[in-house]
Amino acid sequence: MSTAPPVTEIELAIGGMTCASCANRVERKLNKLDGVTASVNYATEKARVQAPGGVDPAALVAQVEAAGYTAVLPADDPVPAEEADPLRERLITSIVLTVPVVALSMVPAWQFTYWQWIALALSGPVVVWAAAPFHRAAWTNLRHGAATMDTLVSMGVLAAFAWSLYALLWGTAGTPGMVHPFELTIAPSDGAGNIYLEVATGVTTFLLAGRWFEARSKRQAGAALRALLELGAKDVAVLRDGHEVRVPTDALRVGDRFVVRPGEKIATDGVVEDGSSAVDVSMLTGEPVPVEVGPGDAVVGSCVNSGGRLVVRATRVGGDTQLAQMARLVEEAQSGKAQVQRLADRVSGVFVPVVIALAAATLGFWLGTGAGAATAFTAAVAVLIVACPCALGLATPTALLVGTGRGAQLGILIKGPEVLESTRRVDTVVLDKTGTVTTGRMALVGVHVADGVDADLALRLAGAVEAASEHPVAAAVVAGARERGPLPAVDAFANVEGLGVRGTVDGREVVVGRRALVDAPLPEVLETALGDGRTAVVVAVDGEPWAVLVVADTVKPTSREAVAQLRRLGLRPVLLTGDNATTAHAVAAEVGIDEVIAEVLPADKLDVVKRLQDEGRVVAMVGDGVNDAAALAQADLGLAMGTGTDVAIEASDLTLVRGDLRAVGDAIRLSRRTLGTIKGNLFWAFAYNVAALPLAASGLLNPMIAGAAMAFSSVFVVANSLRLRGFRAAG
Repeated sequence: MSTAPPVTEIELAIGGMTCASCANRVERKLNKLDGVTASVNYATEKARVQAPGGVDPAALVAQVEAAGYTAVLPADDPVPAEEADPLRERLITSIVLTVPVVALSMVPAWQFTYWQWIALALSGPVVVWAAAPFHRAAWTNLRHGAATMDTLVSMGVLAAFAWSLYALLWGTAGTPGMVHPFELTIAPSDGAGNIYLEVATGVTTFLLAGRWFEARSKRQAGAALRALLELGAKDVAVLRDGHEVRVPTDALRVGDRFVVRPGEKIATDGVVEDGSSAVDVSMLTGEPVPVEVGPGDAVVGSCVNSGGRLVVRATRVGGDTQLAQMARLVEEAQSGKAQVQRLADRVSGVFVPVVIALAAATLGFWLGTGAGAATAFTAAVAVLIVACPCALGLATPTALLVGTGRGAQLGILIKGPEVLESTRRVDTVVLDKTGTVTTGRMALVGVHVADGVDADLALRLAGAVEAASEHPVAAAVVAGARERGPLPAVDAFANVEGLGVRGTVDGREVVVGRRALVDAPLPEVLETALGDGRTAVVVAVDGEPWAVLVVADTVKPTSREAVAQLRRLGLRPVLLTGDNATTAHAVAAEVGIDEVIAEVLPADKLDVVKRLQDEGRVVAMVGDGVNDAAALAQADLGLAMGTGTDVAIEASDLTLVRGDLRAVGDAIRLSRRTLGTIKGNLFWAFAYNVAALPLAASGLLNPMIAGAAMAFSSVFVVANSLRLRGFRAAG
């Protein structure tokens, strides 16, 4: 019986894509190969291809190149290198050359003798070099029988420049002393005295600016991986022949024994062979309570050793570690995001063919009426020029600039325009518990004492002993004790590994730690305190149990109000945590959340988001830790608390600088408002051009009317965007 060939997953870096339709074209081309299933993501510029094991990657690259794009197999290094920014160079050059061209063309007082030739010399590099990305994309589209906004931009820019060249060389526009008068008269013209260089350069500059802002946000895609992989330890003390030898982490091999001192990161996944300590695993679980480990316990690379010295035997290194697996989860989640087509591209799918057809019809009409070739070509070219929307290049970036600027003032950072589309459709908000709904720091929340015991005295004695410990739970006890007064000195301090601490305070023998440290039976009130799902430490004085101190991660004071805001926006809040169900439900009840998903691992958080999406929900995820990064990337909208890790921030779409959960509602409202402004801008950018098309087709459009319409539509778009400055936070 034959078996199916094994399937290999190959990733390709795709170059040359300028819009979502390009990604669709590459995807269709790859899927034509036998047995190949490809998914191409425009935002990350990557193709994830599942192919039979015998497929040569070179064949995949050739297939992409046949579609008119470039493809390369990514290097072994998963961290993308910083690249030069040719788009920025084109933009700067274009701005420097365009400003004098527009000034000379629009202000008659500055039109000295032969000014038009100076404008031509300045326009040449803009039209040929700076606008080259549009021309290349238009040519690729033409070869495949497609039309996008690049097609219209390229045709409009080239038509404006070519007609200006014709008017200068063979018409009357090149005569010395030629002036563009500032008059808005509507009259037929053969166009021989009109030049449109300011249109060619202005459109190129504005659209390059829009592309640069978009490209800058896309470059963030690899930053999450870079931030995640930089979390690992850089070097490690390996035991060789009984001596410690410092080597780079990359040199570690499975079976090597290495030393981890207090405060150091664990170099790689392994098993403890000697020593005991508390390990901060919040990177993985998100929970602030450290885990006690001893001989035989497994530890995870990049977690921090909070307590004693450990000797660890490496069990997984390199790409097999949990950190590397988390990096892959983040990358896969980013690559799997739904492709978001730009609004302009969607409109252009209809607009561009209509404009080209109208230009051809205009040319045919005027030639058919016997008006002459010059008049016919003037009208046809005027259609192409006026249809090339200068304001379109400003529609998205200006709204985004004003919206993101206002957001930054309110502590909300928006990554890019593709983020905004998701905010309109979001109906479910998944909230990570620790560090998002809660503070993420351990604090003393309860002191339960036995009958006849003074609570302040018990806390004072416990705080004095814990002050000599470095344990995070001890720090919470000490902070709570110091709020009630200064702490006395401790004598004969000793750390009981994995259990707690002991010492002598004011002549009393004080023990603070786990229940196992205390021999005497605990009163019922203390039993209750230990069973409430929070972290509890027992305080015994002179062998008698005096108190149980309850330590917990406290809810942020604004979280309840924030959840109420989300409900008012029509959103359904869900609490997601790696913590135990008892604690999770207690926090949810405190802030007003009904749906709770508890005791989940980092990979499970990703699966929870996928499951909610499979149910048809559009999910926003709010988190702050490394363990949230993959889920943030997978969600339709990822929001990271700015008080969290760089990895979470890089993997998210929106960053909330304040660390206040009320900013989530503000961020969604601002994003929706910004998206609405972009849509309004796009409507008016097209509306002005559509309104002017009949004039152009009638041969009644002179350059001043074209320039004025362009300027007015651009000013309107900017003014409309500036309205976003009035956005106010609800909190």
